Amino acid sequence: MTSEERERIISEDYADLIIEYNGDTSVFEQFPERTVQIINIQFAFVHVPVSFITQDIVYRLGYSVMPTCFGIISESSLEASGVFQIRNIPIFNLRGQGVIIGIIDTGVDYTNPIFQYADNTTRIVSIWDQTIVSDNSPVGQAYGTEYSRQQINEALQNEDPLSVVPSTDTNGHGTMVAGIAGGNEVAEAGFSGVAPDVEFAVVKLKPAKQYLRDFFYILDSAVCFQETDILLGIIYLYELSIRLGRPMVICIAVGSSQGAHDGLGTLSTYVSGISSIPNMGVVIAAGNEGNERRHYSGRINELTGYDTVEINVAENEPGFSMEIWGSAPDMYSIDILTPSGEYIPRIAAGRDEHRVITFIFEPTIIYVDYQMVESQSGEQLILVRFENPSPGIWRINVYERGGLNLGFNIWLPMEGFISDNTYFIRSDPYTTILTLGNAINPLTVTAYNDEDDSLYQNASRGFTRIQRVKPDVAAPGVNVLGPTLDKSFVTYTGTSVSAAHTAGLAAMIYEWGIVRGNLPAMSTIELKNLIIRGAKRDINVEYPNRDWGYGIIDIFSVFDALRQGIRL
Repeated sequence: MTSEERERIISEDYADLIIEYNGDTSVFEQFPERTVQIINIQFAFVHVPVSFITQDIVYRLGYSVMPTCFGIISESSLEASGVFQIRNIPIFNLRGQGVIIGIIDTGVDYTNPIFQYADNTTRIVSIWDQTIVSDNSPVGQAYGTEYSRQQINEALQNEDPLSVVPSTDTNGHGTMVAGIAGGNEVAEAGFSGVAPDVEFAVVKLKPAKQYLRDFFYILDSAVCFQETDILLGIIYLYELSIRLGRPMVICIAVGSSQGAHDGLGTLSTYVSGISSIPNMGVVIAAGNEGNERRHYSGRINELTGYDTVEINVAENEPGFSMEIWGSAPDMYSIDILTPSGEYIPRIAAGRDEHRVITFIFEPTIIYVDYQMVESQSGEQLILVRFENPSPGIWRINVYERGGLNLGFNIWLPMEGFISDNTYFIRSDPYTTILTLGNAINPLTVTAYNDEDDSLYQNASRGFTRIQRVKPDVAAPGVNVLGPTLDKSFVTYTGTSVSAAHTAGLAAMIYEWGIVRGNLPAMSTIELKNLIIRGAKRDINVEYPNRDWGYGIIDIFSVFDALRQGIRL
C-alpha cells in the first residue's frame, strides 16, 4: 500500500465504507479514487472521497455500507463473585497468570503503577494507538503506531515517559476497564483488580470521522468510534495472541444502538467467529440503556390500522437518527405529524426509497430511507434522520401490510449521542442491549449491585430482537472501586464495570483451563458454559430471563464443582 493510500485511511477527506464483495474484486470498480483494504474473502473496507457520501447513500448502496458508530458505555465486588474464596484454595489460587487481557477502548495510562511489576517494568505487552501517525504501524495494519513492551519499559525509565511513548488515555474509560479487570492490588486504597497477574494488550481507538458523525447527527460532545477501527482492533489482538502463543480475553466496553439488534451485523458476526476459536475469550458489556426511554416496541392496532409513536424532542436538539425495524414478511410504512400540526402523508411501502421532507412552519429537514430487505438482517429498515428538529412532541404513525402483525422495534441513539430529553413517551426497557452485546457467541454481561443483589437500574435488558437469550449473566457493576487518571481510586457504576470484572474472572478460568492444561482447547463457548452452569440463581425467579440472563456470576461455584469431581 502506498503512502497516499495509507493517508486516505485516516484522512477526514475520505469516507470509509464496508463492502461485501464475496471474492469479486470487480465490485470495487464503482468507487472513485478508492483505496481498498481486504479484510477477508467476504468483505473489505473501501475508502473514497467524502463527496461520494451524499444524503441518499443508504438508498444507493444499502444501510450496511455505513460503519456503525460506537460510544463508551459507562463513565465489595471480588468477594461477591467468589474470587477471594478461589485464591484461598491452594490448588487453584488463580490470578490470571499467563493470560493476556485485550482492551479496545480509549487507551490506557501505562504510567499507572497498577499496570507494572514490582521492579517497575510494564505488564503491558503492546499498545496499538490508532491516533498516532508514524511509520511504526502494526504488521498488517496501515495506520496508527504500535508500542512494544520494550519501548514502554524505556518510557517508564525516562523522566518524561510521554517523550518516548506518547500514547495516553485522556478519557479514563480504558484505564478504568483495564484496572478493574487486572490491576495490581493496592492495599492502602482497598483496591485489587480481579486477575492481578494478567498482562495487557491495548488498542486505543481513533475517533470516528466527522462525515460519519454528521450523517447520523451525533452530538459534538460524544466520545464516538467507528465499526471499522474496532474490527481491525480485534484482528490485531487475535493475531497478537497467535504470535505470542498466549490465551487472550478481549473486553469490549463500547456499544451502539444502531442496527437490527439480532447479532447478525458485520462486526457482530466477526466477533462471534473469533469467540469460537480456542484460546480466545470475548466479554461484552450489555449497555446502560434500560431506563433511558430510547427503545419502542409496537404492534398495529387492528381497529385503527396503525400504531402511534410519540417522541419528545428536546429544546436545541441539533439532530438525531431513528431506526425502525419491522419483522418480515410484513411491510411497514409511516406518516409524520410535527409539533406544530404539519402532516406528512403516509410514505407507501413496497420498494426501496429515499425521501427528503421539508416543512412550511418547521425549520426541520427529515431524510427517510426505506430498505425493504436490509442485506444483513433480512428485515425491513426505515431509517429516519432529523436535521434541526423542532422541540415538542412528534407523532409517527406506523402502518403494516401483510396481515401477520409481527411487530416492530424503534431505537434512538445511545447515551451521549443524543440529548437526554429526546425520548419516547411510551418506551420499552426491554430489547435494549447494545448492538454488539447481541452477538451469538461472546459472553454478554449485565450489571447488578452486590450489596443487595439488585439489578442495576439502568442496565440494558434482553432478549435480542429475535428472542435469543442475552444477557448471559450479571456481574458486580455498582459502586466498584477503580483507577482514575490521577492514579487515585473512585467508585464506578455501569455495565462497562461488570464487563471488566468478568474479563478478569474469564482470565482466571483461562489460567486453569488453558495455561495449566485442564481444558486446553477452551474458547468463549466453553467459558460461557462453565460460567452459566456456576451462576447463582434465585429459586423464586425463572431462568433464563430478560433481566439477569442465567443468573449472577460466581466463579467459586464453578471451581467448587470441579474440585468435587463433578463433570461440567
